[in-house]
Amino acid sequence: MSNAPNDLTEDFPGRADRIHQLKTTNNRFSRLYDEYNDLNRTIHRIETRVEPQSEEAEEELKRRRLQIKDEIMAMLDNESA
Repeated sequence: MSNAPNDLTEDFPGRADRIHQLKTTNNRFSRLYDEYNDLNRTIHRIETRVEPQSEEAEEELKRRRLQIKDEIMAMLDNESA
């Protein structure tokens, strides 16, 4: 467990420019990006016990974060094709 939540640019190295471009031109991507970051911060607070939650709640948030990340990856792959 790290001291800070990951950023999407860390999860997708080499794609920072594409991420920035999509954030500013694609409303769906922008909403997913914001939701991912919100979930990421929430999960980090749970993991560091700042805001403890049940294991089930934590796992559900992690599943949603993974779904969003998969959708973002598909959009990045589609846009760069």
